[in-house]
Amino acid sequence: MLIRLEDIVVRAYHGVLPEERTQGNWFVVNVTLTTPAMPAIQTDRLEDTLDYAQVYQVVKREMAQPSQLLEHVAGRIVRALMDTFPGVGVSVQVRKQHPPVGGDVAWSSVEVCSEDIAPSVGSPRRETEEAQG
Repeated sequence: MLIRLEDIVVRAYHGVLPEERTQGNWFVVNVTLTTPAMPAIQTDRLEDTLDYAQVYQVVKREMAQPSQLLEHVAGRIVRALMDTFPGVGVSVQVRKQHPPVGGDVAWSSVEVCSEDIAPSVGSPRRETEEAQG
């Protein structure tokens, strides 16, 4: 089962150049969560699925912390979602409007998946993987 939050628009301060860190830019975040079928398909109850508002809050919190690289911020969002929703596959795309690359570019973007991320120390996922050997 796939759950998506698409086109989350955020003003943030990511970038290598000093003006990117002070003036900010518009970013769009897309999140895909992969999970086994959720009971909510049958029950129509919020507690039987992933809370979309909680996903949004994780994205908002991580986007508020400046990073030089899109890869880093996308990786942080993936890690935070993996820690919040153990056992769920995560893919995050972060798009930056009009990146300063010396030409007319509408967007730059990166996409990071849970398979790209080593588990963080103390995370439920890491502890499970260490126990499995």
